[in-house]
Amino acid sequence: MAITEIPDWMSELENEDLTFIKHFLESSGSLKEIALLYGVTYPTVRLRLDRLIQKITINQNTTEDAFIRSVKKLALDEKITVDAARTIITKYKDTKRSESL
Repeated sequence: MAITEIPDWMSELENEDLTFIKHFLESSGSLKEIALLYGVTYPTVRLRLDRLIQKITINQNTTEDAFIRSVKKLALDEKITVDAARTIITKYKDTKRSESL
């Protein structure tokens, strides 16, 4: 059966993430093999996998505001700090609350 539609959680991933998933599957989930392939340590690969799992989880949460999901993804990709993401999300929620009053 061919996939005719890409799931939302997958379409939000970067090519680099999809390549990592492909390598992960090809190595039968061996993090040691992935570490050798990428020339990094096992803990580095474990951290990468954990972040990828978090990205997928965020992308699956369609009930959450799209802006908040985007800010969380920026933090996961280390484009902004976690503290900055928290501040942005808090201010955003405060603004939305005051607009609804």
